[in-house]
Parts: sequence; structure tokens; C-alpha cells
Amino acid sequence: MDESKTKENEGRSTRPPATILVIFGASGDLTSRKLIPGLCNLAEDDYLPENFIVIGSSRSKLSDDDFRAKVYEGVKKYSRRPISPAVWEKFAKRLHYQPCDGEKVGDVEALKGRMEALAAEQPGVRFNYVYYLAMAPQFFGPIASNLKEVGLIEPYAKGARQTSVVVEKPFGHDLESARELNTIIRQSLAEEQIYRIDHYLGKETVQNILVFRFANGIFEPLWNRKYVDHIQISVCEDIGIGTRAAYFDQNGILRDIVQNHVLQMLALLCIEPPNSLSDADSIRDEKAKVLRSIKRMTPEEVRANTVRAQYTKGTVGGEPAVGYLEENGVAPDSKTDSYVALKLEIDNWRWSGVPIYIRAGKRLPKRITEITIFFNKAPDSLFKGRQVGELEHNVLSIQVQPKEGMSLRISSKPPGPRMRVRPVEMDFTYDSSFGVASPEAYERLLLDVMKGDATLFTRNDEIEESWDLLAPIFKEWESSNPPPVYEYEAGTWGPVEADQLINSTKDSWRKL
Repeated sequence: MDESKTKENEGRSTRPPATILVIFGASGDLTSRKLIPGLCNLAEDDYLPENFIVIGSSRSKLSDDDFRAKVYEGVKKYSRRPISPAVWEKFAKRLHYQPCDGEKVGDVEALKGRMEALAAEQPGVRFNYVYYLAMAPQFFGPIASNLKEVGLIEPYAKGARQTSVVVEKPFGHDLESARELNTIIRQSLAEEQIYRIDHYLGKETVQNILVFRFANGIFEPLWNRKYVDHIQISVCEDIGIGTRAAYFDQNGILRDIVQNHVLQMLALLCIEPPNSLSDADSIRDEKAKVLRSIKRMTPEEVRANTVRAQYTKGTVGGEPAVGYLEENGVAPDSKTDSYVALKLEIDNWRWSGVPIYIRAGKRLPKRITEITIFFNKAPDSLFKGRQVGELEHNVLSIQVQPKEGMSLRISSKPPGPRMRVRPVEMDFTYDSSFGVASPEAYERLLLDVMKGDATLFTRNDEIEESWDLLAPIFKEWESSNPPPVYEYEAGTWGPVEADQLINSTKDSWRKL
């Protein structure tokens, strides 16, 4: 079968049922940068439902044509590849706009009328509803309540119309607010109807963790405390806070990155084998168990196992960068963390005693997200007296961004008469191995929510366990006698105290 025919059949097999997708906050940046370009790429691959309607909704007064022109500029600028004119022309006909203030029940009633009118143009088709709340969390509850009041959210039941609501992070500011937000939206929705999105889980390399581990007999037997020395997770950004000072200075890197992205990746990496990879809750049950098993810190352990810092002025990529406290909109006496390093431990049978080091920061030398598993070193007794230094760890590296792929470092003898040992990297990248670039995370996640697959979305207990894990850290940081906020020069890999945190066990941060 030729490639075009294979792609056509694959598209048909992965298409969701008929769907009306309503995007609240459609005049915002997320819609133009991610959502509409993602949908267009799904259209280019023929993955969208045959019967599909998109309605953009916000307080702005726009016509259908105004909205189409606005988002098309985003498609041209942000799509991962050019969208063919024929695909855009067909997609644009599915694209509509309805002015709506989601907090006003009258506006939501008008939205319902527009949805019903557009659906009536395709008689005999029963549409599922997906509502994407691309806005701040304080609007989640009122919008969900109004949608339910006008009949746009049906009770969750077998055979009922599938109704899904997608919410963006941040989901709460701490444990108490996360629980409160869960309580509010659960007044209008069943848990099965709530899709808490974390775009890191939509990245191909993160999804591939499950396949890489469970489909390869050489790795699963080693995936435990007997063979793993330690684990590192790094989320490094070379940018500063940009125009996000109002948000970031109230949250910091621990809330912005670690609570969601990092802990979700860690949970997926360290789960026990689920009952099924086709059952979303089977996987999410195991992730929740991992988060529940991570040891909660005492105040003394917070001081010993956490480092927070802010960047000072420096140079990044050859360009001068101001310090965090000089950023526009940052309070001059701010103690907010732009960098954090943590040492965690999962207190269960599989991982007990294996240190897990996490670092995340802004204004570092480069943008890279990487998960690294360091396996125990082999004994060097065979090589004594043969000019061989200390043997290095075998290292499995999973690069999440910007270049998605994996590498395995092994020891090998270089050519020549002497017995020497040197590390060799065996690399795998998606573009070189499969000949295609990885889809954007939002493409996969949008497709999954239309299909009703919640595997890559975060459940309420995962959210609450993540906040519960970090609660002792926030409490100690915000106490009357908090640990210091260290400094690091922009363009460096963080404060020296973070090196000391990992050096205490004779390890060091991986060079990225």
C-alpha cells in the first residue's frame, strides 16, 4: 500500500466522532498560537471529525470573517509547517465566532442558539460538545455553571452526549485553592467530563516513555532501585519572564513548572505497570500512587533538600539580560524563585533510596527539557592496572524539548592497541528515525479530548497530591525565618548551592 493510502486509512481510523468545539477566550494568545494552528495541522493530516464545527467565543465583537482573518495570521506565523490553501479553505468554513461573556447566562443562551443553528445545517448528525476554557481559573466555575443552566452540559452517563470541558493551568495556587476549584467545577461537571490539560504530556517523547519502558524487555527489569543510581529532571529556559511579571512574581518557578509539568513527567516515568494502556484511569491510578509515595519533607529537610534562587544581570546567548528584580513589574523586594533545585525520594519498594534531582529555571544558558536515568556503575576490578579511570554511569537520556529524542550512553573500547574505556552515545531522534517532525503537543491533546481519551490529562487526585507534596516547602519558604533566596548570574546554570545539593552524594548535574 502506498504512503498516501496508508495515511488516508490512518486518518479515518483515528477520527473522533462529530464534534462542536467552543473556545472561550478565543481572542487571546493561546488560540492564535496553539489551538487553531494545532487544529489546522490535524486537518492537514485528515484527523479531524468529518462533521466538525469550531466556535470562537469571547467578549470581543468580531464577525466570522474577522475571526477567521485574525487566527489565520496565527496559523501562518505559528504552525509547525505550512498549511495548504485547500486545507485552510475547507477548515475556515468550519470556523465561526459568537461574542459571549461566559459569566452572563444570557450570553451563554445566545451561544446555545448559535450552536443549535450550526448543527441544524447538518441534519441527522449528533454532535458531541467540547468546551475549551482558555482563560484564568476564576472563570471556570461561572462558565461551567452557566453552560449547565442553559442545557449545554448533559449529565455524565453511558449513551448520553459526550460533553467535555478542557481547563488550562494553573489549577489552583496551593492545596487549599486546588481543592476549592475542584469543588466548584464538580458542582456542574462529573470528574469524567473535566480535562485538565498539561501540554508537556502531549509531547511525543513523554508519551513514548510508556512504550520505551514496557515494550522493551531490556529496560523494565532494570527500572528499579537495584539498578538505578539516581534520576535527574531538568527544565531549563533561556528566556526571562517577559510580559508575565504580574503572574510569575505571584507564583515562581516551583508553582509554574514543577507542580505540574515536572511532577507529571516524574509520575509517568516511575509508575508501576498499569492494567491496560488503553484504560485512562488505569494509568492515572498508578501516577497518583507515585505522587502519593513521594516523601513529604520536614522543615529541616526543606532546608537541606531545596534551593531557590533569582537571576542577576548577565549575558544569555550573547545578549545582555537584566536581573530578575530589574524586570518590569517585579516587586523590588521580591523573594520569588526564578530557579529551584530539589532532592526528592519515592518511598515505595521499587524506588526506595534512589535520589531524584529536579532543577528548573529561567535565564539559563539554553532551552532544554530532559529526563535522565543514571544506572549503577559497573565494577572496575577487571580494568585495574590498564590505564582505565573510574568507569562512568550508563545513562539513558530522554529529551522532551526542543529536539525530541533519546540517547543511551554506554562504555566502549576505542580503536587502538591499548585497553581503554570511553563513553559512547547512541542517539535516536524522531525526525531522523521516522523521517517526520513530531506533532505539536496540542494536536495530540485536542484529538484525544474529542475522542474522549483522558489518558494524557490530569485527574483531580493527581493535582491535589502534587500540591500536598509541595505544601511543606511553601510553608517553610514563607515562614518567619525562611531559607535564603540565592543568586545566579543570567546565562549560567544556576547557583553554586544547587551544585552542592547534588554533590553531597558525589553526583553532579548532567551537562546539557
